[in-house]
Amino acid sequence: MQVKQIETGAINENCYIIYNNTEALIVDPGAETNKIKKELDNLNVTPLAVILTHTHYDHIGALEDIRTDYAIPVYVSAKEQDWLGDPSLNLSTYTNFDLRANPAEYTFDLSESVTIGPFSFDVVATPGHSPGGVSFIFKEAACVFSGDALFKGSIGRTDLPGSESEKLIPAVEEMLFVLPDDYTVYPGHNDSTTIGYEKQTNPYFRKRKDS
Repeated sequence: MQVKQIETGAINENCYIIYNNTEALIVDPGAETNKIKKELDNLNVTPLAVILTHTHYDHIGALEDIRTDYAIPVYVSAKEQDWLGDPSLNLSTYTNFDLRANPAEYTFDLSESVTIGPFSFDVVATPGHSPGGVSFIFKEAACVFSGDALFKGSIGRTDLPGSESEKLIPAVEEMLFVLPDDYTVYPGHNDSTTIGYEKQTNPYFRKRKDS
């Protein structure tokens, strides 16, 4: 399994293509549909589905184009199914364009591993930035896609409508920091990192250790 990171949109959201020789999953198609499609063409892979870590507008801007052009399903947390079509919830109402996407075909069952084609992964709840925020753990590839829960040296904002500041840090500690230190973290913004590096250096967690 390989991973291609694509920065999209005005605030540099990370869309990811997870792929093998011929097939792919798309994580969080935030914007710039043509840019994402060009990378799929360059990799010569066929997308099987879109999987969403959460549904803020900067992560779903190209969703409808991608799902329509490739005729593929979308997976999302049940807690944010309604957010896709509601600009006040997906926060696009605060931009110059109200974004409305159709409901996802599937919602994640957090009690089971998910298999889509040749790809298998665990979905864990990492709320706080948004109530239905999830992360995707690919054990065979020793990596996790953390959405806007965990960043390199930081965490997701919790001052947004629907955020719950008291949940984010415990969710990261309980769901992500239990992974091996060498796991690569692919976040929703900025550079990749590792679980071990964040446990040792991320100031939001060092403060808790020192208190």
